[in-house]
Amino acid sequence: MVITSTSSVTCSTVFDIGNYKTRLLKIEPQTCTKQNSPPKALLIGTPSEAGNFPVLIFLHGYLLYNSFYSQLIQHLSSHGFIVIAPQLYLVEGADATEDIKSTAEITNWLAEGLRHYLPPEVEPNLKKLGLAGHSRGGKVAFALALGRLANISTDLKFSALIGVDPVDGMDKGKQTPPSVLTYVPRSFNNLDMPVMVIGSGLGEVKKNPLFPACAPKGVNHRDFYNECCKPACYFVAKDYGHNDMLDDETKGIRGKATYCLCKKGKSREPMRIFVGGLLVAFLEAYLEGNSSDLIAIRDGHVTLPVELQDTDFLV
Repeated sequence: MVITSTSSVTCSTVFDIGNYKTRLLKIEPQTCTKQNSPPKALLIGTPSEAGNFPVLIFLHGYLLYNSFYSQLIQHLSSHGFIVIAPQLYLVEGADATEDIKSTAEITNWLAEGLRHYLPPEVEPNLKKLGLAGHSRGGKVAFALALGRLANISTDLKFSALIGVDPVDGMDKGKQTPPSVLTYVPRSFNNLDMPVMVIGSGLGEVKKNPLFPACAPKGVNHRDFYNECCKPACYFVAKDYGHNDMLDDETKGIRGKATYCLCKKGKSREPMRIFVGGLLVAFLEAYLEGNSSDLIAIRDGHVTLPVELQDTDFLV
């Protein structure tokens, strides 16, 4: 277990670092004893101070490491959320079925296993549980919440769903299994929870002619939101790319690829702060019952770190 601490800073808005000191925990599955061991390796961001905190499961994008989201995770934890970021796979094909099964297994592990890895006096409130994912992870989050696999279920109930630039495949008609999008407006009517979809304006733009866009038209954020029912909200950041919410520095071959394969903005920090602040505001509204920050963002009473290309609310 590796623990990294961050100092607390006085919070002024959801886009600033919050008031809680945080820890970042790396948990590996145990091979010798499986008692309380998680099904997959986990990166857990948590407040280090005593309290009862909501929980968010956050799923990484295709062929990415959960550690690439460390700064985003710590932003959320500094506002009083426990974030569970599993490493769903290291090498994976197009089919996301195993990802969905693994996410369900991790969700079912939380009730008995999570508390054994948290700091003393930190209590997870699993009655306030959110599910989020980036890119393919967003697809997986929607697929699990929608019950796209009939034989897969969770013991715990999700109370909020978030797609961060979700992607359902290569193009309309080239969705990866299991398909999430139906192309019927407001068809996600079996989602018994509020939904937020965040998109990147440059995600559907090709980096170069030889490679497809990272969030192609026909299977991206716009299509996901078109199928959402109220309550739902939608934000698209102009001039930022599909991976711009990752850490400022992502190392290794995969880390370098995150800069090369997708069209990107001038820097990652504004988009990451934007995504982090939106997640905090949305989770505060629907897990904590405090919608003041989300309303302030909706009404333009907060200065955003990025320029919006599009926004919408279904209420």
